[in-house]
Amino acid sequence: MTRKLHIDVFFEFICPWCLIGKRQLQAALQQFKRTHTDVDVIVHWHGVQLIRQLPIDGVPFQAFYQERLGNSENVERRQAQVKHAAQAVGVEIDFSKIKRMPNTVKAHRLFARVQELATPEQQEQLLERLFAAYFQRCEDLTESTVLFQIAAECGYSQPQLALDLNAAEQVFHSANTGGHGVPYFIFDGRLALAGAHPAHVLCDSMFEALATQGWPA
Repeated sequence: MTRKLHIDVFFEFICPWCLIGKRQLQAALQQFKRTHTDVDVIVHWHGVQLIRQLPIDGVPFQAFYQERLGNSENVERRQAQVKHAAQAVGVEIDFSKIKRMPNTVKAHRLFARVQELATPEQQEQLLERLFAAYFQRCEDLTESTVLFQIAAECGYSQPQLALDLNAAEQVFHSANTGGHGVPYFIFDGRLALAGAHPAHVLCDSMFEALATQGWPA
């Protein structure tokens, strides 16, 4: 009999820890499936807009972080920490190339629409491409033309999406994360973890969640 394990992941496109956490989850899934080939793991992605108060066209990246962290030394220290953690999971981030801190409401609106149309594999493709747009390609996620081009690369034309990215604001929030921010993982609706944990921690959480179903881990 095939068992099912649901994982809800709350994320934000401009949060590097979410990209790092996604890579850790991928590694955890590989570990888990080596011993649990009879378990169907279903990942549900939930967009969280962390900084809703940003102007719709965003703000300069460096100025945003200098104001947020106090001075350039703090910014450099934080970015070095993030780059080190990202490199450990095979992700290269060059913060010097990122020009804008975007308001991500349009990106979340696009992803939510594709979720209505796409298979989990197609959702994964778009999610990866949107992360890459910000962290690797330094594209502006506030630009509708950029977002529709990304969707087209993933197989969805603007007419097919029937989506107005400038429509009245849709709320993307962290109501289900208990105020813990992102990334935030919920395993089978029972066990929650906040933060970009190592793969073995996420894998252990899968085992624990499975055991609470009454199945042997």
